[in-house]
Amino acid sequence: MWAEKYRPKRLSDMIDQKTIVERLKSFAKSRNVPHCIFAGPPGTGKTTAALCLARDLYGESYREHLMELNASDERGINVVRETVKTFARSRSIGEIPFKILILDEADNMTSDAQQALRRTMERYTETCRFIMCANYSGKIIEPIQSRCAPFRFSFLPRAEHDAYIKQLAERENVKLLPDGVESIFEVCGGDLRRAINTLQAAASMNKPVDSLLVYSVTGKASPADVQRMLNTAINGDFLGARKQLRDMIQKYGVAGVDIIRQIHKEIFKAEIPEPWKMKLATVTGEIDFRLIEGSDEEVQLSALLARIAEAGNEMKKEN
Repeated sequence: MWAEKYRPKRLSDMIDQKTIVERLKSFAKSRNVPHCIFAGPPGTGKTTAALCLARDLYGESYREHLMELNASDERGINVVRETVKTFARSRSIGEIPFKILILDEADNMTSDAQQALRRTMERYTETCRFIMCANYSGKIIEPIQSRCAPFRFSFLPRAEHDAYIKQLAERENVKLLPDGVESIFEVCGGDLRRAINTLQAAASMNKPVDSLLVYSVTGKASPADVQRMLNTAINGDFLGARKQLRDMIQKYGVAGVDIIRQIHKEIFKAEIPEPWKMKLATVTGEIDFRLIEGSDEEVQLSALLARIAEAGNEMKKEN
């Protein structure tokens, strides 16, 4: 896996997150780490930063002083009472008197488990420091938040994201075309881990990585295809738009939720009056909710296209 192959080993290897990296370097230098919450979207380097901090702190034997748990898999109170507590109370062997416990996806822990964790953190601070990685720090109870130093991770800026992906493609001898770089960013939204995995999946096809290949291997809705379908519907051709929809779902296996998210984006790019953008955005939101609730994708998206076609006909009358 390229994501693991190119994962940074030290804090100095990390891309971006400069302010966070400097603070963590100061912790490693002073050999004193507080409890921490690393919050931010997936693929922004939260777990990697925690592992780099541990390596900088303990050296190559860092695994002897570290435990990593995925809280979404082991989220119950028994895990805190047994696994976490047992690790936290045992003393570290070496110059640094504490160990580090990394809790990935800590925001998925149950409330009872978090309360038990709070008590464990209070009791075993001298022997264990906790680093909680979470997508949504607001889901972590206030008593834990107040005991932790907060760090907010953000997506890589577009320029740095593109430069890194191009550099990676060059290292792996992958022919990456400009529209391929752009499509990887559009599909992955700045999630660098996902971008690396997408590039690897596309490269495995042994073809130049262009936009079509990226959307093909990810099963995502191509903006060009969705824009074409939306314009067909706005022009009043419901049956033509529905045929394009069926092709996307049945021939190319694109998920309905991905299609509707792209429709939502394309509505705001469409050359239609703003009041109609507002109306269509509202309808799109309603259909999206129905899809999340489990309604049939093709039925709901066909209904959306019918409403867009009706709106297109009404706009023609207004003109």
